[in-house]
Amino acid sequence: MSNRRNIRNLIKFSGFILLAIGIGAGFFYRENIIPYIEGIISGKVPFLHEKGEVEHAGREIPTAALPQKTEGKKEKKILYWTDPMMPGYKSDKPGKSPMGMEMVPVYEEEGVIPGTIKIDPTTVQNIGIRTEKVIKRPLHKTIRAVGRIDYDERRVTHIHTKIQGWVEKLYVDFTGKEVREGDVLLEVYSPELVSAQQEYLLALEYAKSLKDSKVEEVASGAKSLLESARRRLQLFDVAEHQIKELEETRQPMKTLHIHSPTRGIVVKKDILQGMFVTPDMHLYVVTDISKIWVYADIYEYEIPWLKVGQETEMTLAYFPGKVYRGIVTYIYPYLQAETRTVKVRMEFDNPNWELKPDMYVNVKLESKIADSAIVIPADAVIRSGVRDIIIVSKPGGVFEPRDVKIGLDTGDGYLQVLEGVKKDEEVVTSAQFLIDSESKLKEAIEKMRERKGTEIKKMDKMPDSVSGVVHDSTKDIKTHDEHQEKQKLQMEHKH
Repeated sequence: MSNRRNIRNLIKFSGFILLAIGIGAGFFYRENIIPYIEGIISGKVPFLHEKGEVEHAGREIPTAALPQKTEGKKEKKILYWTDPMMPGYKSDKPGKSPMGMEMVPVYEEEGVIPGTIKIDPTTVQNIGIRTEKVIKRPLHKTIRAVGRIDYDERRVTHIHTKIQGWVEKLYVDFTGKEVREGDVLLEVYSPELVSAQQEYLLALEYAKSLKDSKVEEVASGAKSLLESARRRLQLFDVAEHQIKELEETRQPMKTLHIHSPTRGIVVKKDILQGMFVTPDMHLYVVTDISKIWVYADIYEYEIPWLKVGQETEMTLAYFPGKVYRGIVTYIYPYLQAETRTVKVRMEFDNPNWELKPDMYVNVKLESKIADSAIVIPADAVIRSGVRDIIIVSKPGGVFEPRDVKIGLDTGDGYLQVLEGVKKDEEVVTSAQFLIDSESKLKEAIEKMRERKGTEIKKMDKMPDSVSGVVHDSTKDIKTHDEHQEKQKLQMEHKH
């Protein structure tokens, strides 16, 4: 029983202690905190005494509970005065707003140019904002395209025979074989050729027998006949070594050698062993690839930056690090309607024959446009279809959207800027869409506030009969709020 009694006494004692603490806290709240809140509601500005205390509504409040004034800082310039309850209302001097509240100042650092936004460094890092300086450099237009290697049409040779006959032997018997100038391609048997050889042999004997004739006309006639017979063999493309052999042996040869007139690769062969050939037949097509052509399709809007004689570079994926240099030799005078491109022909040296026809290559053409121009990264521009916008980064985490006038696209990731930005300014190259949308949202809100402020100013200029009603209603609302606050304080004090 004694233990229960002790526990009850302990509980009663603890309850008295808690009651005393509650009464003390309520008294402190009534004597110190409530006057301070009433002062804020009534709009009275507290002021500091030299003793370090604040006098407010006839009471003194310790300054430890209020923000302290920092010494040594430069005073901020006040831009305007406003009522926190009426953001659209602005005034150039302190006083009370139409709602009867004391207006607060807006300082220079707090005022930001309309449309700009301020982002703290942590947020800048979190959303991945990157910037790059605006530079000034020589302006070049770079055009890149995919090209295709082809034969130089001026170095393609078709080989025919000038006589009818049969193919007795093929020396070049497959396509793709490399031949040199003067190599024997095939042997042809032709009765017409045998007849021409016999005529030449007769002319030789006739010229030899009349060599010592005393009649000059007879000797010259025999010599002229010999030259005609020899000329006929040459017109049949009989090689000099075969004519010489005929003169030495004095025996007609059965077959005629057909020689290659150039160095190159056999790209076409239309004959077989034993085939009957005629002058209108293609025997071989031989192409010299020591020089090659490259065709590239260039879009119509890039054609103004090209000209004949312009230098060009070519690279191939399977020859890494190697660059071939050539020139533009021809720009075709018509447009391909299906692709909206113009075919451009370039010429390159190929002494080692390592470049093969029908290979795909990467072509780069570069034209100098100006010695100096302002350029920015292409990633920094937001294109709306009507406007070109960039985000300029300023000190203090301020970002300003700005309209610019874009010039030439250099083709290497940069754009020429004609108006709107200066050298060495910082432009945002990533996350600029977030900044732009935030800036437009803020600008729209500012315009709404300005419209609302204008309406309030118009209301201030109303006749007294109207404005009096507004002020009276405001006072009634304020009196009602103060009455409710006092009832609340009384209830807390009783508890």
